[in-house]
Amino acid sequence: MTVDTGDVSVKTKNMSNLIYKYMRPEHLPQIWCPGCGNGIIMRDIAQAIENLGLSRNSTVIVSGIGCSARAAGYMDFNTIHTTHGRAIAFATGIKLANPSLEVIVVTGDGDISAIGGNHLIHAARRNIGLTVVVMNNNIYGMTGGQYSPTTPTGAFGTTAPYGNLDRSFDIAGLAYGAGASYAARGSAYHVQQTTTLIQEGIKHRGFSIIDVASICPTYYGRKNKKGSAVDMLKWQRDNSVTVDQAAKMSQEELKGKLVIGLLHQVNYPEFTYAYDQLIRRLFEEREENE
Repeated sequence: MTVDTGDVSVKTKNMSNLIYKYMRPEHLPQIWCPGCGNGIIMRDIAQAIENLGLSRNSTVIVSGIGCSARAAGYMDFNTIHTTHGRAIAFATGIKLANPSLEVIVVTGDGDISAIGGNHLIHAARRNIGLTVVVMNNNIYGMTGGQYSPTTPTGAFGTTAPYGNLDRSFDIAGLAYGAGASYAARGSAYHVQQTTTLIQEGIKHRGFSIIDVASICPTYYGRKNKKGSAVDMLKWQRDNSVTVDQAAKMSQEELKGKLVIGLLHQVNYPEFTYAYDQLIRRLFEEREENE
């Protein structure tokens, strides 16, 4: 199979191999709307896991509520479908209980940056070793097209019939501002790059977030006259700039552009490692005092 990433055509592994190795075929075909970008991003996650050679038994997929949350049902790992906005809270408990697990949170823009916003910033500041993949389609798709924290100013939604007045969240920027040690942005169109960003996020020792621009032709696209799913993917192709390109552009030139790539990476102690070191020190001190 050949996937056109916009920059280069790359051969990927046979798609059916990924499906039968990492998905639950009995739950397919998936129920996302025709043209939805979430299936592409789920494939990117599976490809990243394949590239890293992770064991299905030592990998946990956690989701909350929303369109993105369906991924936990389709992906054949240790999976948990949690309550709205609480995916990171559940994932934190799993990682603390067994730090050897690779815990990947699959979430949407509304799930993580609205009701789940506080969980996001506190997991980021702790630098706990989770990988969070955001399927960001700029709207609440599952519940009828309400505007979300990432809906652009002036864009339309079911609850913003005259245009959204709010400024939108930069989820990746919010996360690394709160302390995330790895933050990146990808898109549904740039398959190879997004797969690599997810892969590197999993490898990173600390809190990793990959904010992936998805597409929602059913609600966001229709309400904002963005055309077909193909048109929306072409927009990503034509309006994405790399981090290096963005650094040379003015704020005026960056208006309406999607900046993709690695935004921030730094190394400092991961939370479960620091917690383990604390426990060890306390045991040693107790033994010395006995």
